[in-house]
Amino acid sequence: MAEEYRIGIEEEYFIVDGDTKSVLRRMPTAFMDKARDALGERVSGEMLQSQIEVMSRPHDSAADARAELSAMRRTLADVAAGFDLCFFASGTHPTASWQNGKRAPTQRYDGLMHDLQMLGERNMLCGLHVHVELPDPETRIDVMRRILPFLPIFVALSTSSPFWESKRTGLMGYRLAAYDELPRTGMPELFESARDYQDYIDALVTAGAIRDSSYVWWTIRPSQKNPTLELRAPDSCTRVEDSVAIAALYRALVRHLVRNPKLNAGIDAVERAIAVENKWRAQRYGIHGSFVDRSARQAIPVAQAVETLIDMVTDDAQAMGSRQELEHLRTILNGGTSADIQIAVYQEAAHRTGNRGEALRAVTSWLTHASAQ
Repeated sequence: MAEEYRIGIEEEYFIVDGDTKSVLRRMPTAFMDKARDALGERVSGEMLQSQIEVMSRPHDSAADARAELSAMRRTLADVAAGFDLCFFASGTHPTASWQNGKRAPTQRYDGLMHDLQMLGERNMLCGLHVHVELPDPETRIDVMRRILPFLPIFVALSTSSPFWESKRTGLMGYRLAAYDELPRTGMPELFESARDYQDYIDALVTAGAIRDSSYVWWTIRPSQKNPTLELRAPDSCTRVEDSVAIAALYRALVRHLVRNPKLNAGIDAVERAIAVENKWRAQRYGIHGSFVDRSARQAIPVAQAVETLIDMVTDDAQAMGSRQELEHLRTILNGGTSADIQIAVYQEAAHRTGNRGEALRAVTSWLTHASAQ
């Protein structure tokens, strides 16, 4: 099982009005019932009623994961259409106001909202989560520590949140800037062993700070429910091909790190601090920026960092039959992320109509169309 590195992909979406593309204040019970009839346990609600999450089954093949995600998106689009609704995948909703959000009526989210207060209400954000199977707890913590310098690459490749409350934020990925207001987010600490990690969780649980490890929301974490290491850094990707390419890259990198235990074995506080800086640079500039490189003593363009990583894990991707998915990363570099396209759509519509509201509506229309493909 340890050699399979099976993947599971979770995507969070916004459920919106079919005409206005505005987020829902209240999720229709009949819609959720119909979605569950069609998708079973693979679909669930999120913290806010305007959001929904789909979860793939575990897959040995990235191509199979893509087929399932595509099918789930089409099914969800069909179900939503029956209620005059749509959905789209994006780190933020370009025009929604968080003040209009309404929490989901579950005991877990009631408790979270009591704890988080306004920070929970502001969590109108959608992410992409990728699980890679690593049954050994010690291996999960070891890989989580050694993978930290690579995490900003996943942020840059997935950026899909350049707008917030009808404004250009100036960031390509605003989602994590908002998400990191929450406690227990951002980069994990440099835990040396599974025992260290468990001591941390036990201390928080014993003190009543959290109920269990599912209340730890780092950019990467050991899953509480599954024998996996869960990547949580990426924005929700508008195009399913981007989601699968990022998942394939993560899977290949995890395999590479397991098979090369000396890689980043000596990671220290300086490297972690640089990873935090590079995460910010990925949020700000997406694929168009650069990363701090300690060993090179200079800035490295994001595109160069991506190419270097692709070269490093190509054999691993080939061994797992996902070389084609890795090639799609170059399509992202050449054609832009969802954030790039959203900005281009906005600028074209603003120039054509001279109306900012019309330009934002063009963005939400593109998101709706592209997400259902």
